[in-house]
Amino acid sequence: MKLEKSIIGMVHVQALPGTPNNKHSIEEICEIAVQEAKTYEEAGLDAIMIENMHDVPYLKGAVGPEITASMAVVARAIREVVNLPLGIQILAGANKEALAVAKAANFQFIRAEGFVFGHVADEGYIDSCAGELLRYRKVIGAEDVKIFTDIKKKHSSHALTADVDIDETAKAAEFFLSDGLIVTGASTGKAVYLHELKSLKDKVQIPVLIGSGITAENLEEYWNYASGFIIGSHFKENGFWKNSISKERLKIFMEKVKQLKK
Repeated sequence: MKLEKSIIGMVHVQALPGTPNNKHSIEEICEIAVQEAKTYEEAGLDAIMIENMHDVPYLKGAVGPEITASMAVVARAIREVVNLPLGIQILAGANKEALAVAKAANFQFIRAEGFVFGHVADEGYIDSCAGELLRYRKVIGAEDVKIFTDIKKKHSSHALTADVDIDETAKAAEFFLSDGLIVTGASTGKAVYLHELKSLKDKVQIPVLIGSGITAENLEEYWNYASGFIIGSHFKENGFWKNSISKERLKIFMEKVKQLKK
């Protein structure tokens, strides 16, 4: 999967069986996710990523077999109807599980949190996982699955590593064989600090993606400093992640992308 100003649309999978907000059968969950994925493909996006964002409150670092199995079923349903590159994240920090699903469903990448250093998230302390995760990728023969890694991740406290700036964190992730870095704002839908993004541009040789806060209005401001843009909230009705995809917002955004690619 090549990242050349790629627009990656987020499918927020409905709450899965066993989670507090679950209201749908697995068949209904698949149907909703597939429709969203098809909407993104028809709009001309470059890739799609799925995550279990409705599964609040999230477990820390691992999930039960029911979540992994459900995400695999959803992932396979999307893979059967969509031809774009696909990615997955399983919250919170269930990176091995995401990698296993990606391998089984023929997905091209995962989004991993806690790759290097450690941080305190909503769920508690998240430790680094690069060593175990890359060895697991080797063991299951999933080396064709890219691992894009959050650094200084949103919804988290980084007081423990306050003396390690984002540049050094990025260099550490690159040294530990990350396939690409993801930078975010303070929380879902919040914009990335532009000065941090600019600083990273010449510090690492691997792709840098923006993982939150991109809109049709600010895309041009960030365009030259990232290889990819992961977008969820902005594509939803009223810009709120829980809502359905707004085809009008999607259309306006992709028209902006076309202008910038000229």
